[in-house]
Amino acid sequence: MTKTIFITGASKGFGKIWTEAFLKRGDNVVATARNTDALSDLVKQYGKQILTLPLNVNDREASFTAIKKAKEHFGRLDVVINNAGYGLFGAVEEASEKEARDQIETNVFGLLWITQAALPIMREQGKGHIIQISSALGVVTLPALGLYNATKWAIEGLSESLAAEVKGFGIDVTIVEPNGYSTDFGSGSATHTTAIPAYDPVKAALYAGFTEDSTGLPEATAEAMLKLTAVENPPLRLFLGKVGLPWVKQVYAERMAVWESWKEVSEKAQGK
Repeated sequence: MTKTIFITGASKGFGKIWTEAFLKRGDNVVATARNTDALSDLVKQYGKQILTLPLNVNDREASFTAIKKAKEHFGRLDVVINNAGYGLFGAVEEASEKEARDQIETNVFGLLWITQAALPIMREQGKGHIIQISSALGVVTLPALGLYNATKWAIEGLSESLAAEVKGFGIDVTIVEPNGYSTDFGSGSATHTTAIPAYDPVKAALYAGFTEDSTGLPEATAEAMLKLTAVENPPLRLFLGKVGLPWVKQVYAERMAVWESWKEVSEKAQGK
């Protein structure tokens, strides 16, 4: 069945790759981005299948308007993919107030506005699928990405609660958690704090970990997204790549061991 898919951050990286994959499958796609010029090739190739809308997700009113236009244009809204976002590289101490607020504004509030705008339409339909693009860093963390980690952890908590709230309306929620991929996440799309030299060794260790072997090919994720948007009972969480799940299993094993070692202290804190 042809689906209508709304996706933010569609002009490059994962967003454009997935947009093209959905169009090839025959879906209708509402592709949004701050600058939609990069989508002109897809408009030329797929014509009426694609509607491009300029959108800054930080603008709540504009987000609601974009969702409304999508519904009016294609008549329904089957899947919403909150993909817009970026990374702020730098130690927590280094982040300025503006950098911190901008990071949270885009990655968390931008996702929230689109989600809130889509829910009434999906409730009325009695069906829908909201896909939140988080990260493996929404489950585990890396140093020198503290503000980015914080936004992805916020998405995890918001979306897991949301899934329980809307399940009875026929709406599914999936949190997608990619590991590192060779997109422009760490280059063109990234912002960097003003360095405090004391943190240089921490950053050097972080960047050394971004090797060719540890990063995936962005194009390889299209098949997973096609499957995710086609199944009747999608999972609450989906890792993309080979690195995330083993890493999370290791980290959670370590956490469980520490929590168990403090179990007596924790239980006494109950007070009865």
